[in-house]
Amino acid sequence: MLNTSVQDQTCQEMLEEYRSRRAATGAPTARKLTFAQVNGRDVYNITAPFQDKGEWMLAGRVEGRETEFSEVLIFRLSSEEWEPDTRYAPLPLQDPFYTRVGGDLILGGVSLILDKDDPERIASWVTAFRRGPFLAELAPFLEGPDHMKDVRIVQLPDGDVGVLSRPQGEKGGRGKIGFTRASSLGVVTAEAIAAAPLFENMFPEEEWGGANEAHVLKNGLIGVLGHVACFDNTGDRHYYPMTFAFDPATRERTPMKIIAERADLPTGPAKRPDLADVLFSGGLIRQSAGTAELYVGMSDAEAGVVRVLDPFLEYEAL
Repeated sequence: MLNTSVQDQTCQEMLEEYRSRRAATGAPTARKLTFAQVNGRDVYNITAPFQDKGEWMLAGRVEGRETEFSEVLIFRLSSEEWEPDTRYAPLPLQDPFYTRVGGDLILGGVSLILDKDDPERIASWVTAFRRGPFLAELAPFLEGPDHMKDVRIVQLPDGDVGVLSRPQGEKGGRGKIGFTRASSLGVVTAEAIAAAPLFENMFPEEEWGGANEAHVLKNGLIGVLGHVACFDNTGDRHYYPMTFAFDPATRERTPMKIIAERADLPTGPAKRPDLADVLFSGGLIRQSAGTAELYVGMSDAEAGVVRVLDPFLEYEAL
């Protein structure tokens, strides 16, 4: 059901519901992705694969295990592994994402702002966007508000542009999701993103989340792939891929639901012990047989793909 006053469950409650559904439908199939020529560095927090001039491409966050100073590389599928495409220079970003608006490819990520007096210290960050018809022609066009990750753009069915925000602090606590709309990409500004009204009652104050990808559904609703996160009583972080849908005209939405967890994928290393149970949504490709391929970052150290039941089908039936 769509409603403007949905009261979402906690991470633990959604996780219990997910595990109950998984027990009834069977465990999903999953595998790690393999990346070549990265000189021993980790590749995680990837996009879903996308096509550029007929080739399958993927953007991924690449960094050493002991640092958070990373770059985004563009990878090309070669046989069963992904290798860096040397036609494209590394981008000074984290956590890449992509979408398409008005025929243009939009590629973005988190751009770090370093302390002027101490370049080893991260002072802030913004979500930075590039656009163009193809990867080879991308040019910067927009930066989001200071200290805001997880800004996402979607072409709405009526031609407008929708923007999903994720403020923190006084407005957003540890991180909440907002939504606003504009007549075109050209009039989207950092100020407009910062002013986006929040969806109500979406996260308990001690939990947080954000949008990672937006899909236009066949009934005009916007299906959101995102993440929901919490700490446990030892300080470890727990991140879960989640989805919900909303009507961009009325802001009515469905409850969130978890669609996968770290235990669904093969075991592997973590960047730090407190990140072992992190599964970060990268992108989702819907299949024709009622399933979807969910691309994820795993424990801030690896990347994988898990085949799940298409989480958007129930929203298209509303």
